[in-house]
Amino acid sequence: MRVTRFVVALFAAICASLAAPAFGWNRLQATQFATLPPGTAHPEGITTDARGNFYVADFDVSSTSGIGNIVVFDRHGRLLRTLQITTGSNLLLGIAFNPVTGDLLVCDLGKSQVVKVDPQTGASSVFASLPPLTAGASAGPNALAFDAAGNIYISDSFQATIWRTDPGGGNVTPWIDQNPLLAIQGDPTQGTQDFPPFGANGLAFNNEATALFVANTASDRVIRIPLPNGPSGTPGQPETFVNSINGADGLVIDASDNLWVAANQSDEIVVVDPTGRAIAKLGDFDGVDRQGAPIGLLFPASPVLVDGFVYVTNLSLDLHGSFGLPQAVDSQWAAQVTRHTIARIPAHIPPVRGH
Repeated sequence: MRVTRFVVALFAAICASLAAPAFGWNRLQATQFATLPPGTAHPEGITTDARGNFYVADFDVSSTSGIGNIVVFDRHGRLLRTLQITTGSNLLLGIAFNPVTGDLLVCDLGKSQVVKVDPQTGASSVFASLPPLTAGASAGPNALAFDAAGNIYISDSFQATIWRTDPGGGNVTPWIDQNPLLAIQGDPTQGTQDFPPFGANGLAFNNEATALFVANTASDRVIRIPLPNGPSGTPGQPETFVNSINGADGLVIDASDNLWVAANQSDEIVVVDPTGRAIAKLGDFDGVDRQGAPIGLLFPASPVLVDGFVYVTNLSLDLHGSFGLPQAVDSQWAAQVTRHTIARIPAHIPPVRGH
């Protein structure tokens, strides 16, 4: 009888523990949503159209053609078409539709430009070119944001600058000009340079357009640029919003002004509330499968929120092998990847004790 009572009590305790809310970093699993077709690799930027189709730009360091690609999937992850961007290089990054004009724009790191693309045919043209600000420098266009008037804001990873253009790509102006908080610090010859060596990266306005948030990948920070008079006015002084997001890359902001930031060096999505407090860490890396695809997240680059999920590009970039940079903890894993993927995670923020 005593044994029976003990078994019943133990079973009840287990059931109660399973029903209790989980606290801390309850990492919801990242599953494979789509696979890039042969001839494309290293997905970086991601966006969606009004029909729910996904547009993914590749940063294909292995390309021998020098031509970049935008791969289009439907909402179920089925391949629709591949657009070859002959105007650009093989190093494409952030991609987005201008919500005012409807233009599909993509950042081309290799040619220091933003390219306008026909989303059906792939026909492309130069939308805006970013000039060097000092002798011997080169621009590094990385990510895009838009204000309510359709003006475009472009992060420059190499020149610590946010550029601004009008809706047609004219009047290219350094809106935030070579700010140290957007820069890469240190000396590469002395082994002290920030890593990975990309400064200003993902960017997004909050819902009231009172601030622009910018990820600095190199310094593991998100920077906040106050907008006391909105985007059309003079921007305020950039300030550090939050530290310690390991390889802060692409970011998006949800309806509650939470920031969803891809942490490319810790293989996770970090969700930060409007005060700068982390309220969730989603996803993780669990190896490379027999088909050569990452399991979970591997060097996640860009997130997008759609219908209750966060979709994330697995850049899977071997910085050591591809660029001769110091080895990262994921370099050898990324070198094993032969199938490049988009991951998906439920966009659910698990409870955190005290939140």
